[in-house]
Amino acid sequence: MPSRQIVERQPRMLDFRVEYRDRNVDVVLEDSCTVGEIKQILENELQIPVSKMLLKGWKTGDVEDSTVLKSLHLPKNNSLYVLTPDLPPPSSSSHAGALQESLNQNFMLIITHREVQREYNLNFSGSSTIQEVKRNVYDLTSIPVRHQLWEGWPASATDDSMCLAESGLSYPCHRLTVGRRSSPAQTREQSEEQSTDVHMVSDSDGDDFEDASEFGVDDGEVFGMASSALRKSPMMPENAENEGDALLQFTAEFSSRYGDCHPVFFIGSLEAAFQEAFYVKARDRKLLAIYLHHDESVLTNVFCSQMLCAESIVSYLSQNFITWAWDLTKDANRARFLTMCNRHFGSVVAQTIRTQKTDQFPLFLIIMGKRSSNEVLNVIQGNTTVDELMMRLMAAMEIFTAQQQEDIKDEDEREARENVKREQDEAYRLSLEADRAKREAHEREMAEQFRLEQIRKEQEEEREAIRLSLEQALPPEPKEENAEPVSKLRIRTPSGEFLERRFLASNKLQIVFDFVASKGFPWDEFKLLSTFPRRDVTQLDPNKSLLEVKLFPQETLFLEAKE
Repeated sequence: MPSRQIVERQPRMLDFRVEYRDRNVDVVLEDSCTVGEIKQILENELQIPVSKMLLKGWKTGDVEDSTVLKSLHLPKNNSLYVLTPDLPPPSSSSHAGALQESLNQNFMLIITHREVQREYNLNFSGSSTIQEVKRNVYDLTSIPVRHQLWEGWPASATDDSMCLAESGLSYPCHRLTVGRRSSPAQTREQSEEQSTDVHMVSDSDGDDFEDASEFGVDDGEVFGMASSALRKSPMMPENAENEGDALLQFTAEFSSRYGDCHPVFFIGSLEAAFQEAFYVKARDRKLLAIYLHHDESVLTNVFCSQMLCAESIVSYLSQNFITWAWDLTKDANRARFLTMCNRHFGSVVAQTIRTQKTDQFPLFLIIMGKRSSNEVLNVIQGNTTVDELMMRLMAAMEIFTAQQQEDIKDEDEREARENVKREQDEAYRLSLEADRAKREAHEREMAEQFRLEQIRKEQEEEREAIRLSLEQALPPEPKEENAEPVSKLRIRTPSGEFLERRFLASNKLQIVFDFVASKGFPWDEFKLLSTFPRRDVTQLDPNKSLLEVKLFPQETLFLEAKE
C-alpha cells in the first residue's frame, strides 16, 4: 500500500487586545490554550485576582475558564474587556481631571430588553446623560420613559440628569437590563426579591417628557430640541465653501459621538465620490452609499450607534461601497444637497428626499452608476434593524454584481477589439515605416551610385585630358635611321598587349613615363619593370637619359599595377 504522509497541524496564534478601564493589554497565545490562561496573564499585568475578574467580549457569549480557544473558532485578532464588579473604582487625587477625561470617553452600554430577550449595544459619550439613554431606549423598545424598569445602574446613579462619566458606570462596557413596569405593586415586589441590584425607574422629568403630547407638543420635537441642545458642535458647518472640509468635520464629530468604529466616509465632493466609485475600470467599480444625517430626528442616535457602527455593517460597506455623507440639519446644507441631488439624480429623487419628515431620517441612499445616468437602487430610512439593513445592502449588491459582470464582459470585449485594432494599426505603421525605410535606402543607394558615377566620369575626363596633354607634349617618334642614336622600347601591358616606340637615346626617362601615361597607364598607378636584370624603372631618376639608365639600344619592359 502507498504510504500516507501525515502533516501535523501547526498551532495557530491568536492576538487579543484586552481593555480594562484606561489600560490596554495585548496578549498573544496559541489556539490550544484555554481562557483561564488568558486570565492568568491578565492577573500579572493588571494585578487583579482571577477570582475577581470577568472576561467579556466573546462572540459566543460567556465562556468557562477551561474552554479551549480552538473550540471558539476565533479570528486572528480579537477585542475583549475586563469587568471587576466586586472591586471599588480606583481613587484619584485629581478628581476633576479624571472626570474631564471621562467626559471625553465613549461608553458601550449593553442593554438587554427583558420581555423580548433582545440585546442592544449602544455607544454614548461620557457627557451624555442618563435621561438621554432612557429616551434612546424608548425609541428602540417603545417603552415610555416613565414605564421603564432598570437593573444594573450603579448606586451613585440617582439622578437622570447625571452624565454617564460621573454615574459610576464600568468603563469601557457596562451591562444594563430594562423592562416594562406593569404596576407599582409589581415593581415593589421585584425590588424586594432582587435587593442586590439597583433598580431605576424614571423620575418626574421622564413623566414630563412622556406627557408632553398632552400639551400639543410632539415627542419627537421635544426629544429633538433636548438632544440638539446637549450636543457640543454641529456635524457639519453651515454654508461650508469646501465640501471636503465639511466632510472632515463631519467625520471628526461622528467619531467623537459614536466612536472610531464607523464607515470610512469619503472626503471630497459628491462628484469626486462618483469618480471614485463609477468612473474606473468595471472590475474596480463600487456602489455609492450616501448617508444623510439629521440631528433633530429621534432615530439618529440609535441608527448611528446601533446600526451604522455595527462591525458587520462597517466591514461590508468598506469592502463593497464608497460611503459619502451629508448633514441636512441646517436649512442651507439641506438646500445645497437638494440642488446636488436634482443635478445628479433628477427631480423625482430630490422631491422624495424633500418630502421626508424629520423623524424618518437618517436616510441611506444606495446609488449604482450606469452608462448614461446614476440610478438610485434603494432609499433606506432610519427605522430599521441591523439585519434588515444588511439584507438591503446585500440585495443592492446582487443587482450591482449582475450589472458589473455585464459591464466587465462589455469592457473586455471592447478592450479586445481595441487591442486588435491597435495591433493592426501598429502592424500597418511598421509596414509603412519599413516601406519608407526601404524607399529611402534605395534612394540613398541611387544617389550614391549617381555620385560615384559622376566622380568616375570626372576622373575619367580628367585622366583623358591629362592623357591627351601628355600625348600632345611627346616629342615626335624618331625614324629608325637617324643621325642620333635611337633606343627601341617594347612595353608589355597587364592585358598582354605590347606598346612599341622609338626614342632618342638622349631623351629623358620622363618622356617614357609620359608615353606610358598617354596610353592609359599613369606612373603613379603602375610600375615599369625591366626583366634582365629585374628592376623598377619608375624608381630611377626621371631626368636621366635612356642611355644613362641603360635602356639602349633596345629593351623589353612590362607594366605592373602598384599595390
